[in-house]
Amino acid sequence: MRLPAAAPITLFGGRQAPGIKGAIIIVLLYLGGCATWQAPETLDDSALRTRAVSETVMDVTLSASVLSSEDSQQLFATDLNGNGVQPVWIEVQNNSTHTLWLLRAGTDPNYYSPLEVAWPLHARFDKKGNDEIDEYFDSRSFENPVPPGVTHSGILFTNPHRGTHVLNVDLLGQQTFFPFTLFLPIPGEFDERVAIAMRRQSTTSYTNYQDADTFRAALEQLPCCTSGGDPVNLVLVGEIDDLGAAFVRRGYRALYIENDDRQQLFERPPDIVVRKSGDGVTANWMRMWASTLRYQDQPVVLAQTGRPIGGRFALASSNKPQLHPDIDESRDLLIQDLVYSGGLAQLGFVGGVGTVPETLSENADSNSRYHTDGLRAVLFFVTRPLAISDIEFLDWVPVLQQLEAEATEKNTDK
Repeated sequence: MRLPAAAPITLFGGRQAPGIKGAIIIVLLYLGGCATWQAPETLDDSALRTRAVSETVMDVTLSASVLSSEDSQQLFATDLNGNGVQPVWIEVQNNSTHTLWLLRAGTDPNYYSPLEVAWPLHARFDKKGNDEIDEYFDSRSFENPVPPGVTHSGILFTNPHRGTHVLNVDLLGQQTFFPFTLFLPIPGEFDERVAIAMRRQSTTSYTNYQDADTFRAALEQLPCCTSGGDPVNLVLVGEIDDLGAAFVRRGYRALYIENDDRQQLFERPPDIVVRKSGDGVTANWMRMWASTLRYQDQPVVLAQTGRPIGGRFALASSNKPQLHPDIDESRDLLIQDLVYSGGLAQLGFVGGVGTVPETLSENADSNSRYHTDGLRAVLFFVTRPLAISDIEFLDWVPVLQQLEAEATEKNTDK
């Protein structure tokens, strides 16, 4: 079949035919899809090494620092931080006799893989260029394993922390475990609260209890609530490294909002506030204050945990979330969460908050309306890992036995 002849097309000084316009658009789209990313010509991690924080466990040394946007541009020719990724440079110097494997899920349960981070830089119609991007990002990622006598350095792609990055690194050898917890300043947004809390914990004069019964009695005499009315329903016993590791392993991150400073204890706002995210929305919170108590040389931290009415379905932008009245549910869910952290060694309950029946909750302060059984949970932490079966339940207040008896009674009445 013979096609009709096309009309003459003028390329210069005349009208362009619709067919040419379409072709030009296609070419421009193609060119626009070509990769513009170029690998950095030089790689200089001296700035990261200069501000790195280091720690040695047995014969293994870990050094780490958080990348700024400028560092990210220098190492990756793009601002990864602007895409919601917080790259962390680490170096493992393995002077042990073990081959070591870094467990990324312990550092960040929702960690980013290098190929995932590379994806936004991909271009259409450029498989070769995209493969080069993937190869580059993969080569800059931290590489497992680390043989004996070898030093490896590379990048971990984590979710953002704010103020201070609590870096949890678990290195696994043959039947040997090397745990690290480093508190890394974040360039441009370092929050001194964590540093102040650590100094307060190490320098404040304190009363050191050795006897469990005496310690329990002291806990029951502590203030019931913050100045804002929220109940102080948790006691955390352990070194700050072990507490930080447990929280990070369960997805908690330091995050303050305006309403936190309203809740004061010992005439000061919380030393540290952590929140757990779910589906991109922060819900559960834990406000913490270093105390002047110690138990068997271990620091004691008082805490208040709760969640806003509506939880993750509440407005994410609210700076004044209203406390959910069922405060015991938040406390008990937090306990169950931290059971899986691998760092919880003992759990007990003491009085001190004061019982508030559900029928009276409506008469309480509207900003701190709640009902509770009046108990505060006491959680004892050690350096991970521990199995769930290793957790010891203290019989200070036999909560589990009471719940078992209530369940038995309900089944008997049916």
